[in-house]
Amino acid sequence: MQISVQSSGALERDMRVEIPEEKITTQVQKRLKSLVKTTRLQGFRPGKVPLKLIQQRFGSQVRQEVVGELVQSSFYDAIVQEKLRPAGSPHIDQLDSEQGQGIVYTAKFEVMPEFELGKIEELKVEKPVCEITENDIDKMIEVLRKQRQELNDVDRQAIMDDVVDIDFKGTIDGEPFEGSEANHFKAVLGQKQLIDGFEDGLIGKKAGDEVSLKLVFPEDYQVKELAGKAVEFQIKINSVQEPVLAELNDSFFVNFGVKEGGLAAFRKEILSHMQRESDMKNRNKFKDSVMAALHEANSVDLPKTLVDKAIQDLQKQFDDTVKSQGLDVDAETITKQGPLFEEQGRKRVALQLILAELIRKHALKADPAKVRAMIEKNAASYEDPSAIINWYYNDKKNLAEIESLTLEDEVIDLIAERARLTEMKLTFDECMNKGQTETD
Repeated sequence: MQISVQSSGALERDMRVEIPEEKITTQVQKRLKSLVKTTRLQGFRPGKVPLKLIQQRFGSQVRQEVVGELVQSSFYDAIVQEKLRPAGSPHIDQLDSEQGQGIVYTAKFEVMPEFELGKIEELKVEKPVCEITENDIDKMIEVLRKQRQELNDVDRQAIMDDVVDIDFKGTIDGEPFEGSEANHFKAVLGQKQLIDGFEDGLIGKKAGDEVSLKLVFPEDYQVKELAGKAVEFQIKINSVQEPVLAELNDSFFVNFGVKEGGLAAFRKEILSHMQRESDMKNRNKFKDSVMAALHEANSVDLPKTLVDKAIQDLQKQFDDTVKSQGLDVDAETITKQGPLFEEQGRKRVALQLILAELIRKHALKADPAKVRAMIEKNAASYEDPSAIINWYYNDKKNLAEIESLTLEDEVIDLIAERARLTEMKLTFDECMNKGQTETD
């Protein structure tokens, strides 16, 4: 087999492969002889069909099969011999396999880039640190009490935070519109879930009252047909309910697994839970910071094959997300998302290559114990965790995904040990990216 390789770009390669006719003939004859033993033709006993007749009938087909297989196997042998690392499947060009002339073809493909990693010790990475205060715990307990609050009917005027059960009808220029009418709708006063003025118009009213409100839909209202239009609502108040927070007692504590120790043990359990949640969030924030630093510190030539695949994956992910919300993906939306998909795709491929090189350079391995722990954690939320665990271990592809995630964690730990870290102090709510301890 003769091989010659030419570069047609930074990563593009044209590899010409020549396979002698003798190799094809040997394979073809071997297969034809095996067909003699199994082929049944009228007028011949099994295994007695002449080889010449087998060749006349099946020779062309067998040669075509052998050529296809030799092209595949020879390409693999050639890249191993030339120490090439393809970034994707080759495009076979100029294939010539004329009888008696052997096989000649050119494989066009991209190779994985070779690059020098930036020094980990020079990376600057922010590491979030979260301090949970007693006040944070107090606020979280109030959230939990509110989540388990009861609603009691009251015979008084509605005030902020009350839940008001109403029937309403809305009209625009005297005509109803889609969604303009509802019975026993529960409005939580002060939540700002309804258009401006609606909740305010219910404050001070009692069960049995009827209210007329003239309001205007906001200009950026999600239903374009209603945006900016004047609307009139006729409202009947069925009941007013007052929220009553759950009491801090042993019965309440048991809901959180605290069976003894009272309030002190409950606060300790809440602190432990908040710490786990903030640690997980901070780990993700730190990982994002590490990835951003690695991407900025390393310049990598990106194989177009891998970038195109990443963009396709992002496109599909976007489509699936939109469709899961019951919406359609139109061509205009796809066009607008195009530049974002490309940017994200290029960054994803760059980081994959950088991580792979870090793993290779530092000989990192997926720790079986950590792989098992991650699988068990994923399985814990299912009804039959053992079945999920077996599902991972019985499929190499599923297991490889977890091993890949574990290796990513190994990279993060390596950088945490060697990079130049700057602590970024955050409150609990800042750690969680949302008002975890907000009661309103």
